[in-house]
Amino acid sequence: MIDPLAEVVTLLQPSARYSKLVTGAGPWHIRRSDAGQPFYCVVLEGACRLMIDGREPIELHSGDFILVPEAYGVAMSSIATVPTDAPESAPVAVAASEFRIGDQDGPADLRMLVGHCSFGSSDANLLVSLLPQIVHVRGEPRLAMLVQLVRDEFRDRRPAREVILAHLLEVLLIEALRSTAATPPSPGLVRGLADERLAVTLRRMHESPTQAWTVAQLAKEAALSRSAFFERFSRAVGLAPMAYLLNWRMALAKTMLRRSDAGIAEIAERVGYGSASAFSVAFTRHVGLPPARYARQQPVPAP
Repeated sequence: MIDPLAEVVTLLQPSARYSKLVTGAGPWHIRRSDAGQPFYCVVLEGACRLMIDGREPIELHSGDFILVPEAYGVAMSSIATVPTDAPESAPVAVAASEFRIGDQDGPADLRMLVGHCSFGSSDANLLVSLLPQIVHVRGEPRLAMLVQLVRDEFRDRRPAREVILAHLLEVLLIEALRSTAATPPSPGLVRGLADERLAVTLRRMHESPTQAWTVAQLAKEAALSRSAFFERFSRAVGLAPMAYLLNWRMALAKTMLRRSDAGIAEIAERVGYGSASAFSVAFTRHVGLPPARYARQQPVPAP
């Protein structure tokens, strides 16, 4: 059986390219702009509060993992009340890739790993639109085990620490993305797959992207009326059914144009278009380049 989330994650090629250990004590608050970069945070000990522009604050506790695939305005603060007139805290470097915020003396009441991940796919923007806007995982035993391993690596400072941490963080990212326990439940592929009826249609779209799907046919797969299916899918996934299908077909097409020797007509057929010209029009409108030109601009894959 096709696993839609596995396909998206595989195409995204996630990796943890930068991380730092942050310890905090007392009241503090800090704000940053991440210009659309994927941001993640794993709380190793203690708790803090996260604010993302346009959303309600989220309290993060020990063992929590949060991923924001497209982060812009992000603010964080201590659980302890911060005076309204308090200046923004400035992180102080205390060691390589380790920073302190808030009170500089005394024991820390918070330890967290924060950083940016990267998506190796050149289709990252397209694929990120299929993911939840926020992935917040709490109380997952597998994730807790991975967090413990990360905590041990930071504490023990053994040889090859950076290599081990990079791989552990990549597994954390994938484990969080495939978790269906996203809290709060933001729209995206994970939320759609958590709905048994919508999961059927998502799998059918991924299994048979060449089929000439209509909303009515997809609604029948979900055993819902056309209007009920359209509303339920759009609310859960964050895209209308045919918009999701178009995004997925374009992601597949771009991958084929980069990695295979297939001609435009063959690729058009493999992603559900009846002719090369219809595919070229749709691709150009969606990507901004004709498929042949897009393929010429891609780097030659390594042998």
